[in-house]
Amino acid sequence: MKVAWSVNLHKIITLFLVLGMMFWFDNFTTGAWIYLAIHGIYGYCWLIKDLGFRDHRLEAKTSIGGAVMLYIVLIGWYWVIPYIFISQRVVPTNIELFIAVYLHTLGVVTTIAADCQRHFSLKYRKGLITDGMFKYTRNPNYLGEIMIYSSFAFLASHWIAWAVVAYATLSTFFPNMYNKDASISRHPGWQEYSTQSGLLVPWGLLNIRALRDIFGKSQLNYKPE
Repeated sequence: MKVAWSVNLHKIITLFLVLGMMFWFDNFTTGAWIYLAIHGIYGYCWLIKDLGFRDHRLEAKTSIGGAVMLYIVLIGWYWVIPYIFISQRVVPTNIELFIAVYLHTLGVVTTIAADCQRHFSLKYRKGLITDGMFKYTRNPNYLGEIMIYSSFAFLASHWIAWAVVAYATLSTFFPNMYNKDASISRHPGWQEYSTQSGLLVPWGLLNIRALRDIFGKSQLNYKPE
C-alpha cells in the first residue's frame, strides 16, 4: 500500500471523528461547528490537491504495520487537538474565531498554491524554483501547514494542543526542510537564492523587501503616454 492511502484515510475520517466527538460530548456550540468546518473540511481540500498534484513522497510503499506506526508516531496526534477543544467545551470569542478562520484560510491557500507551483514547475523544468510562492521562503507548503494546525491549536487554547503542533514541526517538518536544502543546494544559483529566501519564514516580506521589488519593477515597466 502507498503512504498516500494512510494519509488520505486520515483526512477523510477526521470530519466524522470530530462530528462524533461533538455528539459524544453533546457540544454543538458555534465554536464547535466552526472547528468542525475548518479541521474537517481541510481534509477534503487536501484530497482535491492530492487528486490534482500528489506529493511524490506519498507514492512511497509501506506495510500495514508501517501505516499503523505513521498514525501512532505522527498523524494520530492531530486528533488530540479537537478532543481537547470539544471535551473541554472551550468557548472562543468572536475575535478568536476570526483569527482562527483567517489563519486557517491563509494556510490552506498557501499550501495548495505552493504545492501546485512546485508540481508543475518541476514537471516541465527541473532545478531551483526561485519565484512565485518560493521567492521569499524555500518551504511555503510547510509554512501553510503550520498555519493550518496552529489555527486548530489556537482554538483549543491548551498547551498540549500547541505541543502537538511543535512536535510535528520539529520531528517532521524541519528535518524534511533541511533534507530538501541539502538536495537542492547542488543546483546552480543556490547561493544567491538561499540568501534571498528564508528556510521557513519569508523574511523578505517582513522587512518590506518584497514591496521594494514590486514597486521597483513597476517603475521600470512604466511607460508614460
